[in-house]
Amino acid sequence: MANRLAGATSPYLLQHADNPVDWWPWSPEAFAEARRRDVPVLLSIGYAACHWCHVMAHESFEDPETARVMNENFVNIKVDREERPDIDAVYMEATQAMTGQGGWPMTCFLTPDGEPFHCGTYYPAAPMSGMPSFRQLLDAVEQAWTGRGEEVRKAATRVVEQLAAQRAPLPESILDEEVLAGAVSRLRTEFDAVHGGFGGAPKFPPSMVLEFLLRHHERVGPPDGGQSAWELAEATSSAMARGGIYDQLAGGFARYSVDSAWVVPHFEKMLYDNALLLRVYAHLARNGNALGERVARETAEFLLHELRTPEGGFAASLDADTEGVEGLTYVWTPEQLREVLGPVDGDWAAELFEVTDAGTFEDGASTLQLKRDPDDPARWRRVRDSLREARDRRPQPGKDDKVVTAWNGMAIVALTEAAGVLDEPSWVDAAAQAADLLLERHWVDRRLRRTSRDGVVGTASGVLEDYGCLADGLLSLHQATGEPQWLEAACSLLDTALEQFADADHPGMFHDTAADAEALVRRPSDPTDNASPAGASALASALLTAAALAGADSATRYRAAAEQALARAGLLAQRVPRFAGNWLSVAEARAHGPLQVAVVGDAGDADRTALLATARRHAPGGAVALAGEPAATRVPLLAGRPLVGGAAAAYVCRGYVCDRPVTTTEDLVESLAR
Repeated sequence: MANRLAGATSPYLLQHADNPVDWWPWSPEAFAEARRRDVPVLLSIGYAACHWCHVMAHESFEDPETARVMNENFVNIKVDREERPDIDAVYMEATQAMTGQGGWPMTCFLTPDGEPFHCGTYYPAAPMSGMPSFRQLLDAVEQAWTGRGEEVRKAATRVVEQLAAQRAPLPESILDEEVLAGAVSRLRTEFDAVHGGFGGAPKFPPSMVLEFLLRHHERVGPPDGGQSAWELAEATSSAMARGGIYDQLAGGFARYSVDSAWVVPHFEKMLYDNALLLRVYAHLARNGNALGERVARETAEFLLHELRTPEGGFAASLDADTEGVEGLTYVWTPEQLREVLGPVDGDWAAELFEVTDAGTFEDGASTLQLKRDPDDPARWRRVRDSLREARDRRPQPGKDDKVVTAWNGMAIVALTEAAGVLDEPSWVDAAAQAADLLLERHWVDRRLRRTSRDGVVGTASGVLEDYGCLADGLLSLHQATGEPQWLEAACSLLDTALEQFADADHPGMFHDTAADAEALVRRPSDPTDNASPAGASALASALLTAAALAGADSATRYRAAAEQALARAGLLAQRVPRFAGNWLSVAEARAHGPLQVAVVGDAGDADRTALLATARRHAPGGAVALAGEPAATRVPLLAGRPLVGGAAAAYVCRGYVCDRPVTTTEDLVESLAR
């Protein structure tokens, strides 16, 4: 049996390379083989950090008898959803339509033409809770294909047709200040006043919604009645940071909480979550929130120490499991605390971290929570360091060390923005190294690739979110450094995205795959913000920012494209703001001007440095701020803005209408607050 996964750049595919299942990677050859044999395709989609993916692999894909049935009756294709989000999106849509829910591992049965006729998620090795076993499912599908093959094919064609009919472009609608205020009101009704967050369990960190709420608060202030946007954001952020979903010893957030109180996480740590949340907590810190500052610093250090790759990029995730046991690295019992710390400090830590004899997790173990700040900071630091050292000696979760373009773009944004707020220039250096890696390895023949690993770029083409998120990251670096090459590279990405991903028949609509990308049974185009920004909202964010930074001709074109994209998102923002957080954040930036701060001064001028630092600490979210010399001809924002009386000066503009320049930090703070 050929080992077709052995050369993959995806750690997830490599996890399955030694299975007795005759896996194929997604390829035309796999579907040609299914046509030759006249058998269905069994498509299995997951990702390296996924707990239930591991469970199904151990139960079924490593079982020789199950593998024999799969190999005899199907062509089996394994896909990493993080490497091929386009494939995942198409078949997740079908899975949700057929079952009413989705998740990973995702298991789909397809015709040799790729049309789905039966979809689900995890299937157990033995029947449970009314769910058939995986072997029972395999037998049923094989019998249906051999006994009613033509009927199955027609049903699959109808599925594709129905999905196409349901996915019409969003109508053009208004996303104005009234919609923004209405979104806050809607979120207020969905807010969990006891535990923070929105809705019930399982709870995912609402990172983009929190960013929107913070931007809204900065623009309009507190309301006449009801909880303010700030209160919703602060309460949710505090609850997450003090719960078990946050790593109290080493920083970083798990993917979601299985309960409504943020106590027990699903333990995998994803780069995109931590990048988006770093931005949120830095934003809180900018508004004077002490907990926000601590969590921002710890989350940045988590990215730099735990996820950074030798090439300078950021790895995709840490696994949920350690040696096949979920959460093994992270949970504690009171006795374990006493073993490490001694009886006195052990009991103190158990009380502080909510570690009880009954436990909050499995087998009497507990996740660590920090409901209050310790009253003895020195003791706290000593205890935390000792526990961290002891935990580091435990078996550690695996790391998916592939570098995903879009997620690294989010990390670049977060690190550069947090660096400005917390005065950590080394974070900008790390962000620049990641950007260099992406431009050197992922930008191939003026097109993006989705992933690399160990410095070797993968074959999967970049999707819309890759272009939007990386452009956003490069624009943030341009602002942090004043270096024009970042702006020029971002504009190249945006120009390619507008050419390749826009829908010519529906202005403002974007597809998630390029016009010349591999044809799937549907061309995906999902406008909703979920755990990470929609490709279209990420692009709209970058377009709006670029419009405030680029030269006049490009700025006009980018602004028009951003406006058209926002016009497609108004209905989504009105009806389901929880799934339009990034769209709402972009709309807030537009409503604020967008605000531009251009600081001019000689290189090394202390006044110029102070003015830029003030702008980065006091300008609202979504604002644009950079500094450079008056003669910086490749930096359009600085063009025509001279020194004032020979001194460094800051020019504050809203919607391209500018205040008089100011030369002191006090006057700049006043101008920004106006």
